[in-house]
Amino acid sequence: MISNSRAAFYPHNHQKCVKAALQQARERAARENARLTPIRQAVLALIWENHKPMGAYSILEQLPLILGKNIQAPSVYRAIDFLLDLGLIHRIPSLNAYIGCPFPSSEHSNLFMICKSCSAAAEVSDEGLNAMILDTIRKTGFHPAGQAIELTGLCPACAAEEG
Repeated sequence: MISNSRAAFYPHNHQKCVKAALQQARERAARENARLTPIRQAVLALIWENHKPMGAYSILEQLPLILGKNIQAPSVYRAIDFLLDLGLIHRIPSLNAYIGCPFPSSEHSNLFMICKSCSAAAEVSDEGLNAMILDTIRKTGFHPAGQAIELTGLCPACAAEEG
């Protein structure tokens, strides 16, 4: 099992996360022959800024602070679609929000642990869970269009506060 819960649920330098995500995005875009525009980079940076899922309108409101100019909603949605297509971010359906993917180069299940107190979210990738999902799909002949498993509760810091 691999997880980004250490980064998501504990204090740390978020700029390291943003820098790593942007580097992975550049590498992925180069491999896919895709163009990583300044708007796409800014959207990815915002999504990775604090490990809290962000909605499109929150992204739209904060982009002028990064880019120094207003951006139209369709441009934000196109950037989100691009990042989703490259596997650099995930959509969390229950929140209608987006979170950075720490494992963009691997096939994995979308298992999210979401803190109901501080709103931090972490992604977990587990080989056993991945195998179970794929086996179930194979056995049933089901053709999924998407998949996300969400666990809500308290992160370690919030659980300790409620102690």
